Amino acid sequence: MPKLKTHKATQKRFKVKKSKTGTKVLKRQNGQDHFNSRESGKVKRNKRSDNTASTSLKKTVLKALPYS
Repeated sequence: MPKLKTHKATQKRFKVKKSKTGTKVLKRQNGQDHFNSRESGKVKRNKRSDNTASTSLKKTVLKALPYS
C-alpha cells in the first residue's frame, strides 16, 4: 500500500496536539489580517490566542494529516 499524502495547506494552518484526554486540533483565531484598529483591546487580545477546532473540523483535519 502506498504512503498517504499530507495536505500541506492544512498542515500550515492547524497544529495537532496529543494529550492524555485525546487529540486536540488548534487553529488561529480568524479575522487578524486587517481592520483591527477598530477592535477593542479585549477582542485584540483574544485574537492572539489559538482556539480548539470543532469536532467536525477536527475530523476533516485529521484525515488530511495522516501522520500527525
